[in-house]
Amino acid sequence: MPTYTFKAKKISGEEYTDTLEAEDKLKLYKEIHKRGDSLISVTGSKSKRKGLLGSLSSKKITLFSSVKEIEKINFARHMSSMLSAGLPVSRALSVLERQAKNPEMKKVLVSVQDKIREGGTLSGGLEQFPGSFSKMFVAMVRAGEESGNLEEGLDTIALQMEKNYELKRRVRGAMMYPMVVLAIMIIIGALMLTYIVPTLTDVFDDMGAELPIQTKAVIWASDTLVNNFLLVFLSFVALLASAVVFFRTDKGGRFIDFVLLRTPFIKTIVKEVNAARTTRTFSSLLTAGVDVVPALAITEDVIQNSYYKPVIRLAQERIQKGEQISGVFIENEHLFPVFVGEMMSVGEETGKISEMLKGVAVFFEGEVDQRTKDISTIIEPVLMVFIGVAVGFFAISMLMPMYSLLEQI
Repeated sequence: MPTYTFKAKKISGEEYTDTLEAEDKLKLYKEIHKRGDSLISVTGSKSKRKGLLGSLSSKKITLFSSVKEIEKINFARHMSSMLSAGLPVSRALSVLERQAKNPEMKKVLVSVQDKIREGGTLSGGLEQFPGSFSKMFVAMVRAGEESGNLEEGLDTIALQMEKNYELKRRVRGAMMYPMVVLAIMIIIGALMLTYIVPTLTDVFDDMGAELPIQTKAVIWASDTLVNNFLLVFLSFVALLASAVVFFRTDKGGRFIDFVLLRTPFIKTIVKEVNAARTTRTFSSLLTAGVDVVPALAITEDVIQNSYYKPVIRLAQERIQKGEQISGVFIENEHLFPVFVGEMMSVGEETGKISEMLKGVAVFFEGEVDQRTKDISTIIEPVLMVFIGVAVGFFAISMLMPMYSLLEQI
């Protein structure tokens, strides 16, 4: 269980700093709220990014028998529909359990039913499976239970997850084509270096031709791959494994975030994706009835980019001091587009911040959709040029010595 260092304010106005163990920030907030104090800021001693071994040990369920995103969306959607039709929670869970095909999902539903039979709640049952159901999911279900409108809360969750799911699919879809093309190019290049170049090298040796520098470079690469194939392969695997381990650390993750935020064209998509995710998550939590501070804490956990987390954390501090949180987003226009802060300010003035944030999320989701389509359009000719340059370099490197020999005849 992580230990959090937090700053809080007593009813008397006295501020103090303390540490407390809690399962997550939402539980920490509730514990401090029970004392009658107000949370100002919080930092966790537990790292958000883990090494490879830590990630494997803490996510056994999600790695080997996970509940897929689409299954959780369907769960929320179907539960909402059945509760709206008048079915009790236990009966709705029983229906979904009989229909479930994923063994892990079936296991979750059986466990949640047992929890409810013991007098527990739906959120309490789902909370037992943090690897399958996020803090946001559990918090929104709990808020729905406390407000007496669980079906609406579940419907909001389903909508939120659908939008995030669509956003991920668009970005992944845009990156899939270039990744596949590059992988095929690497395989073809390795086969040419292994089988074609050695044959041509023997021809050049027999003729005693003077080879240009680029031809020597290609032959050197071929000889290295053929004569040290196992060493090259193991080196490649070791380099790949080292990169995976490094990028799972805090420093590695921050390095990726740094690069993404400074890569032309990509940085615009990164900012719009994070703006959409922040506003959509925060809006959904507020709509479900979650208080502002825990809603911001959960939003901070949902956002993956390390440069965005301090902004959300600062917003939590500002709201505890009675200030408007829109100012935080306006001050960080290098991360959040101007539109986010301005619309949040309008929402605070009109008292309709959740509706305004929802509109912002819809806008940026549309922008991301269009930009990913633009990437697919732009990237094809760019890849064709890249492939042409690679093939041209190889052809010139291998043909130039032949032309030199023909001129000498």
